[in-house]
Amino acid sequence: MRLLCFGSHGAFSLLFQMGWGDLGVFGQPAMETPNLDLMASQGMLFPNFYTANPLCSPSRAALLTGRLPIRNGFYTTNAHARNAYTPQEIVGGISKDEILLPQILKKKGYVSKIVGKWHLGHREQFLPLNHGFDQWFGAPNCHFGPYNHTYRPNIPLYNNSKMVGRYYEEFEISEKTGESNLTQIYLEEGLNFIRHQAMARQPFFLYWAADATHAPVYASKRFLGKSQRGRYGDAVMELDYSVGQILSWLVTLGIDKTTFVFFTSDNGAALTSGPHQSGSNGPFLCGKETTFEGGMREPAIAWWPGRIPAGTVSSQVGTVMDLFTTSLALAGLVAPDDRVIDEPLPTNLPTTLTPHHSPLHRTHMLHSMFSSCSHTQGINFCPGQEVAGVTTHTQQEHTMQPLIFHLGRDPGEKYPISVLSEEYLAVLRRVTSVVEQHQKTLIPGQPQLNMCDLAVMNWSPPGCEQLGKCLKPPPSQPWKCDWPH
Repeated sequence: MRLLCFGSHGAFSLLFQMGWGDLGVFGQPAMETPNLDLMASQGMLFPNFYTANPLCSPSRAALLTGRLPIRNGFYTTNAHARNAYTPQEIVGGISKDEILLPQILKKKGYVSKIVGKWHLGHREQFLPLNHGFDQWFGAPNCHFGPYNHTYRPNIPLYNNSKMVGRYYEEFEISEKTGESNLTQIYLEEGLNFIRHQAMARQPFFLYWAADATHAPVYASKRFLGKSQRGRYGDAVMELDYSVGQILSWLVTLGIDKTTFVFFTSDNGAALTSGPHQSGSNGPFLCGKETTFEGGMREPAIAWWPGRIPAGTVSSQVGTVMDLFTTSLALAGLVAPDDRVIDEPLPTNLPTTLTPHHSPLHRTHMLHSMFSSCSHTQGINFCPGQEVAGVTTHTQQEHTMQPLIFHLGRDPGEKYPISVLSEEYLAVLRRVTSVVEQHQKTLIPGQPQLNMCDLAVMNWSPPGCEQLGKCLKPPPSQPWKCDWPH
C-alpha cells in the first residue's frame, strides 16, 4: 500500500503489501478499513491502478524513479527474466545514475523522509540518505527472521545513516503471537516529522512504508485478535488506523488543504502465506509474484480536501510511475529530460479490453510473454484459482499468441479470448503496435539483481560499532542469483 501527498506543505507516500480486495470500499465483507473507506469517500478512488512489478523492490524503484524496472536496473536476466527482489545476499541496488523523486524535490526546498522498508539495496552506497532522502527511520530489507548470526544476520533498523538495532532483538516481533509495536513506532515517526515540517512551514515529502502485512505478519497488542480475518486482518486494521491518524493530523495542523495524499500498494496480496497471513485480491486472478491481475492491480485512493472532489471515481488506467510525474508537477517541477520517464498505457487502449502481460507488466524482454502460477520449489502462487492453460505449473511462453482477456466481462481472467476470433486479432494488432513503439525507446539499465554473495549481507551496518552489534562476514564468494519463481 502506498500513499502520496503533495502541495505547498506536504508530499506524502505510503506503501504496504495489500491486495485490491482488502478494502471495504472495494467490497471486503468484513468492512475493517473504515479510515481508508472514509478517505475514498472524501477523495477519488482508482479501481484500475497498477504497480510496475508484482514484487516489492522493483515496484518501489519504479515509484521513486518514474521508470520501469527494465530501465532503472531492478530486474534480472537470470532464470528467463522472472521476478526478482533484494534479499540480504543481493550485491546490487538502486543505481547511482538513477534520479529519485526526493532528489528533484530538493530544488523546491522539500525535506524528504522515508519511514519503514526501503528495499532498494542494503549496502551503504544504496541507502536512502545517499539517494535524496534527508531522514530515514526503518529497515533496508523485509523483517524475515529471526536468524542465527552464524549464517545470516537479523535485519538492522536505521535512524538516518546509522543502525539503532535489529529485528527480533532490539525491535521484537513475537514468533508465537505476531505481536510487535513496529507500526506504532513508524506512525509516531511519521506524525512527528509532519508536525516538525508544518511548524517550520517547510514543504515535505513523507514516504511512509510500513510492512506489517508482509509475512511474517505482525500487529500491536491493541489490534491482535480484533479482526475477523486472522492476524493479517489485525495488521490491516492497524495500518488503516494509522492512515486515519495521519490524515487527522494533517487536518489538526491545518495543512490538509495544501497536502496531496495518495494511497496504494507495492504489489498484490500474497496468497501463499496461509489463511490467517494472506490478503485478498478481490475478483482478480492470483496474487503477488504473478503478473496476473491479482499481482499487478492495486488499491488506490487520492485525497486532497478542496482540490479533489469528494466521492469521485476515475476509471483511467494508472500506474505507480504516474505518481513520479504527478508529484513533480504538483511541486512545480518537471521530470528529467535526459531519460525516458514511463507514462501510462495509451488512452486509446480501452480500459475494459486489456492485453494480459502488456508492456506495463514486464520487467525484461517485453516481447516475451510468460505465464505460470508456481515455481520449481513447489510453491503455488494461485492456490485454489487454477485456470487450465493459463495458470500453468511450468513457465509457458506466449510471445506468438499472447493471452488476451476482456477484463470488463472477465475480471478473473478465466476465459482467454479465442485466438481465432476477430476480437482477438483486432486487439493483437493494437497491442503489437504499442509493444513495438515501446521497444524503440527501450534501453535496458544494467541489471542489479543478477549477483549474490553471502559476504554482503547485513553483518556490519553503519553504526554497529557504537552498539557492539558488528558481525564478522564470511569470505566473498559471488554467484549468479537463483530466481526460481
